[in-house]
Amino acid sequence: MKKTCVNATEALAGKLHDGMTIMSGGFGLCGIPVTLIEAVRLSGARNLTVISNNAGVDGYGLGTLLETRQVRKMISSYVGENKLFAQQYLAGELEIEFNPQGTLAERIRAGGAGIPAFYTKTGVGTLVAEGKECRRFGDDDYILETGLVADIALIHAWKSDHEGNLIYRKTARNFNPMMATAARMTVAEVELLVPDGSLDPDAVHTSGIFVNKIVHVMDLEKRIEQRTVRSREMEIG
Repeated sequence: MKKTCVNATEALAGKLHDGMTIMSGGFGLCGIPVTLIEAVRLSGARNLTVISNNAGVDGYGLGTLLETRQVRKMISSYVGENKLFAQQYLAGELEIEFNPQGTLAERIRAGGAGIPAFYTKTGVGTLVAEGKECRRFGDDDYILETGLVADIALIHAWKSDHEGNLIYRKTARNFNPMMATAARMTVAEVELLVPDGSLDPDAVHTSGIFVNKIVHVMDLEKRIEQRTVRSREMEIG
């Protein structure tokens, strides 16, 4: 089966529908599948549940789906850089399921491993534990968290062959590998598409067996979420 597609719209054609659950890789603006997110926006699919560490920033990444009000619910860890996200949540227009960051990562990993639920100490005695089963093991309490599985995972990788064997670059690895295993369909946008057999098998992070479609994206804009530099006065001093 041919996995490579001409563009993101072709890769997602017929796969998006109202009310579906989407996993979107990335951390901040690092390793986010910008091209695939734009295809979701253009599809017009609404009432989406999006599982992602954060919601991008205003006007970029998942922030564009908030602007068009296509997202009904976010399952996330950190969303502090998106003002529109906060506005919609406070207005009761957006549902949020907050997770400690490690718990979110483990919920996704568990979903990909076929583990329906697990116990963790994180969040015990806090608002995170409200409504969840609590059980004591030894001298400590633990809360039950469920694994996460999505209808489709949108991920970003640095390099891929035509079979979808993926290599991520540095911190862009973040949530992408585990999300690739935790969805019924995985679509990857990749910066470099190389011939089959040219990748060192030992260097592959995600096996092609998890990837259904590949989109080769070139000249991709990579934004910096928070640019911090020393002032000129400090340099002179």
